[in-house]
Amino acid sequence: MNTTCIAVSNMRPCCRMLLSCKNSSIFGYSFRKCDHRIGTNLSKKQFKVYGLRGYVSCRGGKGLGYRCGIDPNRKGFFGSGSDWGQPRVLTGGCRRVDSCGRSVVVNVASDYRNHSTSVEGHVNDKSFERIYVRGGLNVKPLVIERVEKEEKLREEEGRVGVNGLNVNIGDSKGLNGSKVLSPKREVSEVEKEAWELLRGAVVDYCGNPVGTVAASDPADSTPLNYDQVFIRDFVPSALAFLLNGEGEIVKNFLLHTLQLQSWEKTVDCHSPGQGLMPASFKVKNVAIDGKIGESEDILDPDFGESAIGRVAPVDSGLWWIILLRAYTKLTGDYGLQARVDVQTGIRLILNLCLTDGFDMFPTLLVTDGSCMIDRRMGIHGHPLEIQALFYSALRCSREMLIVNDSTKNLVAAVNNRLSALSFHIREYYWVDMKKINEIYRYKTEEYSTDAINKFNIYPDQIPSWLVDWIPESGGYLIGNLQPAHMDFRFFTLGNLWSIVSSLGTPKQNESILNLIEDKWDDLVAHMPLKICYPALEYEEWRVITGSDPKNTPWSYHNGGSWPTLLWQFTLACMKMKKPELARKAVALAEKKLSEDHWPEYYDTRRGRFIGKQSRLYQTWTIAGFLTSKLLLENPEMASKLFWEEDYELLESCVCAIGKPGRKKCSRYAAKSQVV
Repeated sequence: MNTTCIAVSNMRPCCRMLLSCKNSSIFGYSFRKCDHRIGTNLSKKQFKVYGLRGYVSCRGGKGLGYRCGIDPNRKGFFGSGSDWGQPRVLTGGCRRVDSCGRSVVVNVASDYRNHSTSVEGHVNDKSFERIYVRGGLNVKPLVIERVEKEEKLREEEGRVGVNGLNVNIGDSKGLNGSKVLSPKREVSEVEKEAWELLRGAVVDYCGNPVGTVAASDPADSTPLNYDQVFIRDFVPSALAFLLNGEGEIVKNFLLHTLQLQSWEKTVDCHSPGQGLMPASFKVKNVAIDGKIGESEDILDPDFGESAIGRVAPVDSGLWWIILLRAYTKLTGDYGLQARVDVQTGIRLILNLCLTDGFDMFPTLLVTDGSCMIDRRMGIHGHPLEIQALFYSALRCSREMLIVNDSTKNLVAAVNNRLSALSFHIREYYWVDMKKINEIYRYKTEEYSTDAINKFNIYPDQIPSWLVDWIPESGGYLIGNLQPAHMDFRFFTLGNLWSIVSSLGTPKQNESILNLIEDKWDDLVAHMPLKICYPALEYEEWRVITGSDPKNTPWSYHNGGSWPTLLWQFTLACMKMKKPELARKAVALAEKKLSEDHWPEYYDTRRGRFIGKQSRLYQTWTIAGFLTSKLLLENPEMASKLFWEEDYELLESCVCAIGKPGRKKCSRYAAKSQVV
């Protein structure tokens, strides 16, 4: 290695970097011989950086081109100063284009949390989210060396496909002409159409697939943000591709969204906590300034600053961690999760979620509209959907985090939160006929550490519809719990993920499916599945939704039927050994989805009408159907996506049981329920 180059400078509002070095290597990648090109008069030890604003981009060209996106609200992070012997903060995620036009992601150790251009102030920082490479640029990051070897090994393994198979589904081929796994049965015409539509929704960035758009209705002249790639929406698409032996698009998606996580986000002069993942991103092709006829791809993310209501996507980071584990489990590519940048991304998300605050509960406190229900629907506080995804992400992280001196405290915090969260949800969110009767007899205004009615719930809060609706043999986890407030609505996604992640006890999980089966006409009817039940109506709808014209009763998020929930229902059924229930729902959806052009959601109490504002050819509707089919065909693969009861969590507790004046911890009661 004769020469090594890296951009290290104070940040400028606009920056651009073009590198090319004979027989050189940057971040462990060797480049071909090409002309030296540095844009301004620079010293040998330091040069400046130029570029466009507000996005990450890549461009082709003769020689090596780097393009980094800088925006006053979204800054990339570079080290500064001329002392190359000091520990340097490196950034990752640029893309190179060689002389043949091939583009490769350049992976480097990254500091995603540090926004300062001063290195010296952080040299002695021991916190886990800082990553340095000592010895300046004379040291090649070990992670790059390991990743290179692992990628070469996976290239050889990839020639035989997943589980040693490498055959096509009919005459179809995967993305970029790759081969896919063979089905165990004849593929129906509906499935063939679904695969064609799913592949048609794929978005390329610099020639590589990076995700799928939310919807691709050719008749829709105003797509709003449905032409973007959403983290939440892409999950069923990713699982469909993974179960079909196509992992490249998922890996690209994980790495590019990880790169976007590092940006600074500002709304009205305020920046949210670092670690926040974007809700979505859009791939744009823009003209290059001063280059007539030349253009480049850019990534333009939305962290909530453009969303309706300007709500941060709390669930995006949780879904990203869940998808990372799914990719690892289904492909066997454990090298990806071990990378320094990926480990850092996991830590930043966890740090954001586990930050101490004023809350007395282990649940995450969020605003309305911070998850799949992204409009005002009265779910602010501690909604079940967020708690179930949070619990799942914690369990994923517990498996994937590399334990060492810098992470042992984080791992301990994860274990403590898992223990406290599972007890809290199982004990206080669960309702069945017996529990409702207890609430009906609650005494109020109890001031004591031994209080039974700990949240001061008034018995009159029990809605009249619930008394006759709850079955004798079933139960569910309520939608929300706060002081003096219980939201008794049934939220499907939260309950299904409680089953998948074992947030509920085995008995509770079984009772949830019993309730869905018993109340099939209410929760499934003509189209699976209701996003919540029942709908808000009349004065309650006016007060809680603010008279939202899109969330009218039995429409959209207010009791609408969402086919994308089908794959999560299928996974829950397979875990609980009830695949026949999932097949019944899949068969019901298969009769109508293709005929109705794959709508986003359905309206009316029984899901008979296509939603009045529903987008057609909705990608996660298509992907949810395909994933359900693939899960039913591959129970062994499905088993890698859910969790069984973790008995170690029942043994751990953060309570100070030994302190005088404190009664014995109630974890023992929770353990007895399971065992």
